[in-house]
Amino acid sequence: MKHLFMFLCIVFGVQMSYAQTTISGTVKDGQSSTVIPGVTVALKGKPVSTQTDEAGKFTLEASPTDSITFTFIGYLTRTMPVGDQTFFNISLQSADETLEEVVVVGYGTQRKVDLTGSIAQVKGEAIANMPNANPINSLQGKVAGLTISNSGTPGGSPTVRIRGVNSTNNSNPLYVVDGVLHDNIDFISPQDIESLDVLRDPSSIAIYGLRGANGVIAVTLKKAAQGRTAINFSGSVGFDQVNDRIELVDAEGFKRLYNMQLVNLGKAPFDYTKYTANTDWQDLILRTAMTTNNNLSISNSTEKSSTHFSLGYNKQEGVVRNGDYERFTARLNQELKVSERVKIGGDISGSYWNMNPTNVTLTNALWSAPIVGVQYDENTFYGMPSFQRAQVGNVMSTLNRLDGTSLPRGYRFVGSLFAEVKIMEGLKWKSTVYTDLGFNNSRGYSPLAARFIYLGENAGEDTFFQDDRVFTSVSQRSEEFRRFQQDHTLTWDKSFNEDHRLTAVGGFTTVFNDNTALEGSRRDTSTNVPPNSDFWYLDIINQDSNPKGNYSGRGSKNTVVGAFARASYAYKNRYLLNATVRRDGSSKFAPKNRWGTFGSVGLGWVLSEEAFFQNIEKINFMKLRFAWGKLGNQNGVPDNAYLPGLVNANTAIFGDNIYTSVKADYIPDPNLHWEVVQGMDLGLDVKAFNNKFNAEINLYDRTTKDILTILTLPATDDRYFTNLGEITNRGIEVSMGWNNQIDDLRYGINANYSYNKNFVNSIGDNVNFKILGNDGANVTETGQSIGYFYGYKQIGIYQTIDDIENMAIQPGSAPGDIAFADMDGDGAITEKDRTYLGTPFPPHNFGINFTLGYKGFDLQLEGNGVAGNKIYAQRRTRNFADLNYEVNRLDAWTGPGSSNVEPILDNSRGNNYKFSSYFLEPGDFFRIRTVQLGYSFNDDLLARTFIRKARLFVNVQNLKTWSKVTGYTPEAAIGSLIAGGTDNATYPIPTTYSFGVNLSF
Repeated sequence: MKHLFMFLCIVFGVQMSYAQTTISGTVKDGQSSTVIPGVTVALKGKPVSTQTDEAGKFTLEASPTDSITFTFIGYLTRTMPVGDQTFFNISLQSADETLEEVVVVGYGTQRKVDLTGSIAQVKGEAIANMPNANPINSLQGKVAGLTISNSGTPGGSPTVRIRGVNSTNNSNPLYVVDGVLHDNIDFISPQDIESLDVLRDPSSIAIYGLRGANGVIAVTLKKAAQGRTAINFSGSVGFDQVNDRIELVDAEGFKRLYNMQLVNLGKAPFDYTKYTANTDWQDLILRTAMTTNNNLSISNSTEKSSTHFSLGYNKQEGVVRNGDYERFTARLNQELKVSERVKIGGDISGSYWNMNPTNVTLTNALWSAPIVGVQYDENTFYGMPSFQRAQVGNVMSTLNRLDGTSLPRGYRFVGSLFAEVKIMEGLKWKSTVYTDLGFNNSRGYSPLAARFIYLGENAGEDTFFQDDRVFTSVSQRSEEFRRFQQDHTLTWDKSFNEDHRLTAVGGFTTVFNDNTALEGSRRDTSTNVPPNSDFWYLDIINQDSNPKGNYSGRGSKNTVVGAFARASYAYKNRYLLNATVRRDGSSKFAPKNRWGTFGSVGLGWVLSEEAFFQNIEKINFMKLRFAWGKLGNQNGVPDNAYLPGLVNANTAIFGDNIYTSVKADYIPDPNLHWEVVQGMDLGLDVKAFNNKFNAEINLYDRTTKDILTILTLPATDDRYFTNLGEITNRGIEVSMGWNNQIDDLRYGINANYSYNKNFVNSIGDNVNFKILGNDGANVTETGQSIGYFYGYKQIGIYQTIDDIENMAIQPGSAPGDIAFADMDGDGAITEKDRTYLGTPFPPHNFGINFTLGYKGFDLQLEGNGVAGNKIYAQRRTRNFADLNYEVNRLDAWTGPGSSNVEPILDNSRGNNYKFSSYFLEPGDFFRIRTVQLGYSFNDDLLARTFIRKARLFVNVQNLKTWSKVTGYTPEAAIGSLIAGGTDNATYPIPTTYSFGVNLSF
């Protein structure tokens, strides 16, 4: 009986182990608790599987001894035994959160894993703690293919280039802030940004149409956190100082060099008897400047509504005395869930700024002779010596005289309203209207002349002088910028048969711009306006004043209308397709030419989802991407470009009256149309070693055709505006990183590198036509990069008369002059020997970021740099007066063998001032961009207080720069496309030391 009982138990157990039962469950994201459709649910070791539906649910036949595996791309695989359980509530943890993050793709978002284009994302926290009023400044070195040249001027905006220079007219990117199109985002507080997405390839930007041809930076602003009320404060205070100054000679060095120059010129020695000062003019106008950034935000979210409100304040003093910039910002975002299907909301941002600009040039401080004192008494300044008095003034006199005499300020309001209706599951309609209103105005005052003392030279008497021909004047300027935009989109998001996922977006948009400006000034020889800003209005001086005032005004209007559609398809999360089409119309072109249809296509293959890839254990994710796009470009084109416009021409006298004639500003081509940008992008994304390692590689080829260009017609002064020319940008972008955590130790290192080759395929007649900049120092022509440096190539210094007789020379050359290369080999130096000397645009850009954290401490190190470009030290080319010397002139040629680089001290030798490689410096540099150390207080410690989170940090920006540039900054001045790379004592990029705090309540 006992054996029979044991036998029955075994049989029953075996039957139970093989008995099939129906199990079911739901799979959700472990972080957001949202359901996950398309998860593969399989019996481990058996050919039985299914996938979760749109609601994240599954049903499967299994036995109690089976184990179930849950697999989905971007999540850690999870295995669960069945046992006697019939319902499973499964949470999957993200294998790599970056794969599940979404990026802005134009009128919508998309998971990174589904991207077929080249889009880089920078999180808001990466820029929130940086001491920059403009958030774009803080992107420098963080994104491959993104070139940023910062401005040290208080309130100044950086110059931004995405994948090189796209056109001779305009290469600035488009900024899209929560759907609103902008030319800049200097009205946004960095602490208010959730993320920035840099859209680089034509397929990603095609949906933005005409405005997006130069690349797009999409900004997503913060909204209320789900389900709670939060108060956040971030503040920092610091100071700026210029560590890298231009090296100048002191008074003794000046006397030595000036004496040598006078000897070389055959002139009598200068009388220094009364010039006993040793003034460092550069040191006098530079200062340690204070800066502060503060932001307070309050947010609240419930099941039905969410509200986010923020206030920001920024104050930045300039490192050049008397200059400063102040800005206030405010923003309110609110969303209301009317019903399960209807949601409405709005966002309004306001900013106010004012500044006190610096009214002196740094070059004046560099050129002033150090032998001159500053002030004779409280009301009298020393005048410059006779050899530079007419051209160079006492910079401190100008600085004090004009302090506070310019009062610019501005207001800006950006607002939006939207309504979103969920028509059915997976189908929704959204309509949004936007407005962007800017109001800038300024008042100015020109005071009476300062009083000077001119020291007697050659036993002459001292004289006092105040120019009585200078009268006070006032000026006013008012500008209004108005932009109105509307977007209407229909979005369909649907999964089919568990293997297919389709997202389709269609819609239309309009953008209307209307800008006006008025300005005027008055001066009266019989009335002196008091130095009190309460009087600085035009009506303080009679309108019939002598001379009469100057007045001007302008205005512009333009409209863009577009219709678009995009479809994104994924098959088994493995094969990806994105296609976009857009049709645009622009009022800038004639009716018959203003419409065009463009589009893009992107393909993706997730190799890591293929069966043959499953045995490759070290690589967690790999995707190949290919994208092609074609779109129009109207950036930089004047309004109503198809109309000639009018300008003043010749004058005629009839009796006592003078009449001015007018003529066409240019003759427009009747077939004038927009430029066309077309490009391809090939990319590879890799994540490996348990997602600790990540890499992205992009190859791109982008060409702009039909470039809008004005050329002068042969044998006339008439200008012709037409489409001609073609520019290509080709390059590579590489981003790599390693991030890991070992117990309480966190570390990461991320680096990026990009190379861009710019090439003008054709322009004009390809032989004679050139676009010149900087008096011919920059040239744009067929066969070279845009705006390249064009001049003579220095090969040394003529040392002796034998050199003059045996080498190629220019008329008037003598020993001590710069020797130039005879490029055409004709035995003489002529204009035909000018040649390519380099590009002002850095072809190589790189950045590196190192992070280290241990418990509550965190350390961040950032570096960035460029290579391959040249910088034109234009400040050294002036020969209109006897100026102070930079230290390089201490090595000037004084006789055979003394120098083979620096020419003789003789400013009458005009050949030495012709543009040549002598005035070019290598623009290569590497900079320690950021060093930041922070400490976050322990949650257990804060639990005893009303503070939820607290972090203190110290930050140093621009700590050290390695460069051969002799100016204040090696960052190339690339704002001008055809005349870039010049350094006329560019405003310094200071080193910033700051201390800050982040608090959450």
